[in-house]
Amino acid sequence: QVQLVESGGGLVQAGGSLRLSCAASGSIFSINDMAWYRQAPGKQRELVAHIAIGDSTYYADSVKGRFTISRDNAKNTTYLFMNSLKPEDTAVYYCYARMRSTTWSAWDSYWGKGTQVTVSS
Repeated sequence: QVQLVESGGGLVQAGGSLRLSCAASGSIFSINDMAWYRQAPGKQRELVAHIAIGDSTYYADSVKGRFTISRDNAKNTTYLFMNSLKPEDTAVYYCYARMRSTTWSAWDSYWGKGTQVTVSS
């Protein structure tokens, strides 16, 4: 019924920038928290950035000052602006959202399928 679809990943050189987008679609009643996670090869999935319904944000120390998370509620979309990219930012980036379907009154957690970001040195 509802899903998250990421876009914007790709290959960039160190110091470059990328913008990731995550659009929610389907029978959406409301969206609460949204976030971006990432998982590098051989490592656990980690929270990169989070944005609440009131637009308060959180960033992992490793990306603070370089990444910016935002949301466009009219488009049911969250963005992750990544600047000054480093090789250690290479990972699969996953979108997360806490949403409520129009056909189900309870809140549930949803994940995108991920988009690859590769930063070359």
